[in-house]
Amino acid sequence: MSALGLWGLDRGGIWRDEAVTFQVARRTVPQIWRLLHGVDAVHGLYYLVMHVVLAVRPGEVVLRLPSVCGAAATAALVAALGARSARPRVGLWAGLLYAATPLAGHYAQEGRSYALVAAGAAGATLLLARALDEPADTGPDVRDEHGDAGPEARARPSRHMWRVRSMWWAYGGVVAVTCLLHELAVFVLCAHALTLALLRAPRRVWACWARAAGAAVVVLLPLALVSSGQSQQVEWLPVPDGESAERLLRDFVAGPQGAVFWGCLALMAVGLTAGRTAAFAAPLMIVPPMLLMLFSQVKPLYHERYVLYALAGAPLLIAAGADRLARLAGRRAHPGTVTAAGVLAVVLVFVHLLPLHREYRTLAHRPDDLAAVSALTAREVRPGDPVLFLPSLGRRTALAYPKGFRGVRDLALRAPGPESGTLYGREVGPRELQRRLAAVNRVWVLAEPYALRSRWFPGEPTERLKLVAVEERFVPRWEGERDGVTLRLYVRRPATASLAPPARSPSPAPR
Repeated sequence: MSALGLWGLDRGGIWRDEAVTFQVARRTVPQIWRLLHGVDAVHGLYYLVMHVVLAVRPGEVVLRLPSVCGAAATAALVAALGARSARPRVGLWAGLLYAATPLAGHYAQEGRSYALVAAGAAGATLLLARALDEPADTGPDVRDEHGDAGPEARARPSRHMWRVRSMWWAYGGVVAVTCLLHELAVFVLCAHALTLALLRAPRRVWACWARAAGAAVVVLLPLALVSSGQSQQVEWLPVPDGESAERLLRDFVAGPQGAVFWGCLALMAVGLTAGRTAAFAAPLMIVPPMLLMLFSQVKPLYHERYVLYALAGAPLLIAAGADRLARLAGRRAHPGTVTAAGVLAVVLVFVHLLPLHREYRTLAHRPDDLAAVSALTAREVRPGDPVLFLPSLGRRTALAYPKGFRGVRDLALRAPGPESGTLYGREVGPRELQRRLAAVNRVWVLAEPYALRSRWFPGEPTERLKLVAVEERFVPRWEGERDGVTLRLYVRRPATASLAPPARSPSPAPR
């Protein structure tokens, strides 16, 4: 998993979500704390972690290294869980299959929190398995010739209780930290509750789990209250449907289509009969996505990256199914031969999925390439030229790659993001922008793909002024495009043409 995570890690550009991580994590801790009161509270702990990481060396590769480590840790934890719940070869196959899954490799190379959340959820599940393996008794009673318990016998119960309690509090602590990295990881507790029910855990175990889970939820509550007031950030998410569920299943089961998909699906069906392994794997894979999709029918919050941690259950089920078939079909086969055959099968699956792995490591697989937009700006815009970002979130390109915007005048900016406690800065009002526009004869507009469409009309007064006043008072002179983002030069409209109707679809002309 580490090797696959490092393969192609330097793509030569970051996309919009990574750009947010990059520019926020390089702020001071007080500036990050101020930002979280207004936006992105759900990623607060992750930004603080990345603040420490990027203090070593800010760059694209370092930005993604924690995710590589998180994915590698998840693969190891999946292997450990398979070995504990079944046998070592199940763990080996499951860990390798997790690494071979393209979805795991995709988020291993993303400068966001999702791979770390997956590691936390897998770690919590392993801790739950260890806690359930602790015996209820304290071992054989040791008494002297008078029938009295000796010091060793009296000390054993206290040592045992301390060990059991420490495991449960470690479990609760890992769940709490995981949920603070992303609050939607809280659904892992529902998966674990189903695991306890399937294993028919005694009342004592339920009580220990309830205390640890309750403590984690109490820690999460302040974050949930703050982030609930910032729900406008996810208003773009659609309501998930049957196609969303099918796409997630294909992403989880080692590839989008073909014999590999159907073979893995068949092994998963067999794995559901694998007893203890299935009791851990099936709830982890099914419960969080199902609950989030159901909740999203009322308030859309679903995206596959928010339930990436559920992926750990799929390779466990597949490996458990393969182990069950191997035991039925080859009772006389040498265990080492069976293990090697399983490893070879995973290698063949990886070879089959290699084109998808390559695709996931290209810039074209992400929604945008901010480095290319910055390079276009650096080539065309001269120092001192005024620039308008339409809308203001287009400023993320300048924040991620400031070299391309060195010396330009941000015409609408009143206070930068770090000073204003916002992601992209606070802009001046319409009256002040009118005054600033009146003082320039040419202005560059960097527009998002949708911003120059006739159907888009912003609600913010300053954004409306950018869209309307520029086209009323200026005429387009030059236009370039990179990855859907448009860079357009406007020059002041001649006085004789002031009454002419504005042109919304200019023909590109040389600078």
